[in-house]
Amino acid sequence: MALDITRLSIRHRGGAALFDPLTLHVAPGTIATVMGPSGIGKSTLLDAIGGHLAPDFALAGEVWLNGKDICRLRPEDRHIGLIFQDALLFPHLSVADNLAFGLPQYLRGRTARRAAVAAALEKAGLAGLGDRDPATLSGGQKARAALMRTLLSEPAALLLDEPFSKLDDDLRTEIRRFTFDHIRARDIPALLVTHDRGDAESAGGTVVGLGQGNPA
Repeated sequence: MALDITRLSIRHRGGAALFDPLTLHVAPGTIATVMGPSGIGKSTLLDAIGGHLAPDFALAGEVWLNGKDICRLRPEDRHIGLIFQDALLFPHLSVADNLAFGLPQYLRGRTARRAAVAAALEKAGLAGLGDRDPATLSGGQKARAALMRTLLSEPAALLLDEPFSKLDDDLRTEIRRFTFDHIRARDIPALLVTHDRGDAESAGGTVVGLGQGNPA
């Protein structure tokens, strides 16, 4: 279930390309890192792969996931999970209900769904906190809950947009390890956008500098 990007470029319609064409292979269970200066188009690259590219941009090149060209698919049909700087937990739902939101539709029955959520809460170190308001969680707890909600949707690949940038150093190390360990355990490809060299070193995969044309 590899993610393959072939000569992908993005430009403002009628304007110049944001970065040099990108070709990248991300094997299952590995995390590739994209680095580059602010404004070069790192987040826009993730938008393009996930199917959320704004209409004022034009895309060229190919994105293949598990042997299928996904560029013409709707976002919901690409089966790609997204993790952002903020946890973006739904404030009107409990922690458990937030995780339940990510469950696949084929998992039916209240008992099965509750069991899946309970198992995810335990894996996230949140056992016993399912009834809590998300606002009462710590920053690390929110990050773990957001990741588990995304993983419960069984994504075929994961896109990470500066997911650790708002965490302090100690918490950043903990959540980074937690996130990467789960990606490897699920054996899915992941693409990380970051400004932090420590994130890239911890990810351990290919590192690409946008706009440079060569690995960073």
